[in-house]
Amino acid sequence: MALSFHQEFQQQFLQLSQVLQHYQAYWRLTPFTCTELPWTDPRLQQVLHGFSDQQIALIDQNSQLQQQYFSDFFPQLFNLPSITSASKPKTIAELPFWLTNGITGRKLGQIEALCQHWHSSSRPIVEWCAGKGHLGRMLAYRFEQPVISLEWQQELCQQGEQLANQFSLPQHFIQVDVLSSGLSSELGSSVNSPLAAVLKPKQHVVALHACGQLHISMLQQAVQAGCEYIHLAPCCYHLIAESCYQPLSDLAQQHDLGLDQQQLKLIVQGQVTAGERIERLRHTEVHWRLSYELLRQHYIGDSQYRPLASAGKHWFSADFSDFATWAAQQHQWPLPDNINWQVFLNAGAKRQHLIQLIELVRHLFRRPLEHWLLLDKMLYLQQHGYTVDAIEFCDYQLTPRNLLLTATKN
Repeated sequence: MALSFHQEFQQQFLQLSQVLQHYQAYWRLTPFTCTELPWTDPRLQQVLHGFSDQQIALIDQNSQLQQQYFSDFFPQLFNLPSITSASKPKTIAELPFWLTNGITGRKLGQIEALCQHWHSSSRPIVEWCAGKGHLGRMLAYRFEQPVISLEWQQELCQQGEQLANQFSLPQHFIQVDVLSSGLSSELGSSVNSPLAAVLKPKQHVVALHACGQLHISMLQQAVQAGCEYIHLAPCCYHLIAESCYQPLSDLAQQHDLGLDQQQLKLIVQGQVTAGERIERLRHTEVHWRLSYELLRQHYIGDSQYRPLASAGKHWFSADFSDFATWAAQQHQWPLPDNINWQVFLNAGAKRQHLIQLIELVRHLFRRPLEHWLLLDKMLYLQQHGYTVDAIEFCDYQLTPRNLLLTATKN
């Protein structure tokens, strides 16, 4: 007997939970604290130690190469069924240039991809965490439906409202902090009213890359209001209110992985959008942080890893000695004179290569962990009477956060 969609998602979730728990020693760790490969399998160690930095970078971005090198070590991981369904994008007309002016190419591509998978309806649209309302503006133009765009920054609300008026589109902005459920009754007003006054059953709620707690709040409040349609492309899963992710569905609460913010951050480590300069600075930052930590441990005699606060990118365009001086000030210890900086830079480079090898394995679990979170949200919506689906609405190279959850109230 064929499984219902509800049973199928439950089965997929349970299987995924079991696999992630089975392999948790490979992803539930902090690479920066490791001084050697943390896994004892000699075959895996031999494979990893054979990779150059260039090979690591290539494999990390290529799912076929990941399967080629690692499927023998993690057979259950690579045999997981897909949770996304096939969805052919609809053909849509090209937008006029004057409407897209000011939207970056990558962002516009994401908006257009979402529009190609839009479930047309006669329902008014609520755009969650709208920014300037680029998505809402395109939806209002393409589907000729009124759009309410919710955004907490007043300046962005005003700019978005001006653009909507300029193009005579039925889009209105409301300044709101969706996490506190308070709305201003009019743009710029200080009078608050419940967010429930805005969300109504016969609406289509959408969010394109709303961060962690923001998209969780969207689902909870849309469910509470009984909104008829939901489109959600989640992002930045680690930006949550609690130290650990709080599952939404009953099943996920029973099989909670206890994902903390660092483990959630693993999911969003995939980078396809950074330019060459940004990538170079990121590489330098990791190298110098590791080199400094080895320097600190050497002179302080403390082998315990100490985190370092965020640093401005300008530090990584200067000299390592300047960065190390700043870092030592943050940790409140005096640097000695006559340090051989190159010794620690060389040691840091070796440690960086080790961490890249560890991250290469951890990154195999990015998508499965993201699927676990998405299935939790899908099961939560099913519990509350929605028919749900998930698709990859655009190519991974356009954005790694290319999962789209769709839901329709039964």
